[in-house]
Amino acid sequence: MTADELRKLLEEVHSGNQTIDKALEKLQDLPFKDLGFAKIDNHRELRTGYPEIIFGAGKTPQQVRDIVAFMLTKDVNILATRATREMYDEVLTISPDAEYHEMARAITVRKKKPELTDTHIAVITAGTSDMPVAEEAAVTAEIFGNKVDRLFDVGIAGIHRLYSNLERIRKARVVVVIAGMEGALPSLVGGLVDKPVIAVPTSVGYGANFGGLAALLGMLTSCASGVSVVNIDNGFGAGYMASMINKL
Repeated sequence: MTADELRKLLEEVHSGNQTIDKALEKLQDLPFKDLGFAKIDNHRELRTGYPEIIFGAGKTPQQVRDIVAFMLTKDVNILATRATREMYDEVLTISPDAEYHEMARAITVRKKKPELTDTHIAVITAGTSDMPVAEEAAVTAEIFGNKVDRLFDVGIAGIHRLYSNLERIRKARVVVVIAGMEGALPSLVGGLVDKPVIAVPTSVGYGANFGGLAALLGMLTSCASGVSVVNIDNGFGAGYMASMINKL
């Protein structure tokens, strides 16, 4: 339950539009709802400003559906990451408004229209192969009420592609840079802009990339100031952090 929901409930009780018994029934799920296989944190948005997110990997389609079914009773937008088409099909049976973002592997249900920020986030990829992680970051930022400018395939192998988009990049309040291979792009961007850069290493690359480890280490040892790094393929974490910075 969010602070606004709790305030509204108290006002309804005070005005006589809600009985005390009904109010207690609504409060019985505080601070979490135990579904047996999952415990949904109902205080997450109250504590952090963001509702709980569903991590789909490892869950069955039916488990994801049941979690969404409970969250639909709350006044929150819903995001499930690392979700499959089968999970989406299950969610559709209870929420016709659900959307599946194929490339991002994410399910969203928009129950309320968030107030958009005046500033925006730039999401940049080194290559087309990095787009799934970039879309996860972009969809995450958008469900939280951020405007996102996407720039794909502007890696250092063709550096002119990046330079031709610098004006667009510099207009963003925070920049998410996603790269695999050796992961050099965030360092370059960090030396060209006066905004925070969130670097995302991807598992894209040949053998010595070690599933993204080479890119991760390259980003962690970046010589550019103002570059922070999230985990390999963690588009969600980058989108979440970018949203927090954009809304400061």
